This record gives sequence, structure tokens and C-alpha cells, in this order.
Amino acid sequence: MKKMIKTLVATATLMAAGATFADINVGVTVSSTGPAASLGIPEKNTISLLPTSIAGQKINYIVLDDASDTTKAVANTRRLITDDKVDIVLGSTTTPNSLAMIDVVAEAQVPMISMAASARIVEPQDAKRRWVFKTPQNDIMMSLAIATHMADQKVKTVGFIGFADAYGEGWFQEFGKAAGLKGLQVVGSERYNRTDASVTAQILKLVAANPDAILIAGSGTPAALPQVALVERGYKGKVYQTHGVANNDFLRVGGKNVEGTFLPSGPVLVAAQLPANHPVKKSATEYVTKYEAAYGKGSISTFGAHAWDAGQLMAAAVPVALKKAQPGTPAFRAAMRDALEQIKEMPGAHGIFNMSPGDHLGLDQRARVMVKIEGGTWKLQN
Repeated sequence: MKKMIKTLVATATLMAAGATFADINVGVTVSSTGPAASLGIPEKNTISLLPTSIAGQKINYIVLDDASDTTKAVANTRRLITDDKVDIVLGSTTTPNSLAMIDVVAEAQVPMISMAASARIVEPQDAKRRWVFKTPQNDIMMSLAIATHMADQKVKTVGFIGFADAYGEGWFQEFGKAAGLKGLQVVGSERYNRTDASVTAQILKLVAANPDAILIAGSGTPAALPQVALVERGYKGKVYQTHGVANNDFLRVGGKNVEGTFLPSGPVLVAAQLPANHPVKKSATEYVTKYEAAYGKGSISTFGAHAWDAGQLMAAAVPVALKKAQPGTPAFRAAMRDALEQIKEMPGAHGIFNMSPGDHLGLDQRARVMVKIEGGTWKLQN
């Protein structure tokens, strides 16, 4: 009997040891095709740079393309949770897609780290959003950076044109708050769709208002369309873009038409230009070095860096969660959620993350700089 008991104990121990090395499945949905492809492609590329083993656990990445479509993003999320039994979801690329995914992950109680910008993805914190985190800077942080720069540049009146979706509306609301704080008057507001081929009517209205500056609240290559139209109509004021254009595809599509543009960005975009004592220089440079080693000199993108930061947050949470539960279980997914919420002073490519129950972004002013497009590249302004 004693021999049998020892055998059973030994077997149980081996089974437990085997469970310790069970795989962690990570579901990823990004917009690698469609209007947001210039954002989603570097995110997809970055997933290949993330660790394949954490704390002795093998990490499997299941990467899907949602084609910049909300319906597809929701379908991908359901598939990843139901069929692939993922422990965490990374994605999606855009605000509308990420907002649409919230109900799915909340119902299944699977943590999600979004790579889209709107604060509405994680605010206000409620029963659904307690399962959702994100890595891009909030609109209000970047809006304040823009409004402050405008005030310093003696801008008094501003025109606004943004996407006719959650991204554009979120920016209009947050910039309106920042503009009020800095004494700026918004004298015109227009919208356009990501797939539009022309914005002539909207630009004519804004030019007629003759503002000192115009803010374009778009992302990726579709954000170049209004700026090209402004140049064609002879607009001579200052032009600002959001951090949604901080990639080389925007520079390529905009060409000379986007010279002189001001925009806020994560420090990673100008990592080499940061002073040696900048708190993000080391972590930002690490990502730049790895990405450019894999995809070529000058290929860096702030959007890929959002995916990198999502991966770093996940990697920081895994060892903590493993102390409480095994991968592939509801308990492990809950433990991952709890661990993400406890991350403190974690350096990423964009900033230093300090999560809490009330803050599922965790970035502060160390996560933004102002840049200017000069000579077809990005120049640090502060």
C-alpha cells in the first residue's frame, strides 16, 4: 500500500510539473490590410519579436488579420477565445475595432491589451473594461501637447477635420477641452471617412474660416488626404496631425505636402534624438534596434512599438499569474488580468507604465514629445 501511495504521489508530482510547462496561447488580431494597414503591418511584424518562452512556459501566438473592419475584429476575437482557447488577446489596431471587441472579451473574461488610442477603450472603468488595457497614449495627453504647442506658437484660432468615427469624435472632444484650457478658439469642424477619395468640400469650408492652424485627426495614410487638399487650396497656416500618423508610410504618401507638420508622438519615434538622461531612451532604443535588425534601417514605427509594449506588459504579468494558476484555465486568465493591473514602473518603447485598478493605460507625460516633419523625416522639438 505504501508503495502504491508513493507511486501515486510521484505520478501526481510529474503531472503537476508537466502542467507547469503547459503552453500559453496569445491571440492577436491586427489590421494588416484595409485602410489601417500602415498601422497594422508593423504591429504584426512586431509580434514576431516577442518572447516565445516566459518563466519556463512556451508562448504560442495566433495572429489574425481583421482587415480594418469591426465585424471581422469581433469574429476574430470570438474565434481566438472559442477555438484557440487563448489566455489573453492583443489588439486591435484601430479604436472602432477595439471598442467592438470589449463585449466579447468581457463576456469570456479574457484580458485584452488594445493597441488603439481612444481613452474610451479603458474609460470609464466598469465591469466590462476591467478586462481591457491599452498601450497608446490617451487623446487628452496628446491634445494637451498640441494645444500647448499651438499657444506657444501664438495660434489663436483652430480648424478641425477628423475621421467620421470614434477616433475622430474622441479627438474632437478631447482637443476641445485642451483648446479651452489654452485659450484657443475652434472656428470650424469637419469629418471624413477613412476610405474617402476627396475632402475638397470640407477643406473649402475650413480654409474659408481662415484659422491660424488646422488639426487633422486621422491615422495612417488616410490622414494625408486633408493635408494634400490644404496645400492645393493654398492654405498658409500651421498644420498639426495626431500621433496616429507617426509612421514612414504617412511620410511616403504625403511627400512634400506634409513638410512642416507638427505632431505629438511617443519618444520611440525619435529615440536616437532623445537626451541620454531621458527615462525612455534605453527601452525605446532596445525596440528600435530589434525592429530595424529584422526589418531594415529606418523601418521603425510607433504603431509597432504599441504592439511591443503590449507584449512587454504581457511578459511582466505571466510570472505573477503563474504563481496563482495554470495556463488554459479561467483562473489563469483572471490572474493575468490582476497581474496587469499591478504593473509598476515598467519601461516600454513609448513610456513608463504604472497600472492600477483605476488606470488601465498607466502612462504619464514621459510618454510624449512634440516632433516636426522636416526634410522627409521626424525632428524632435522638445
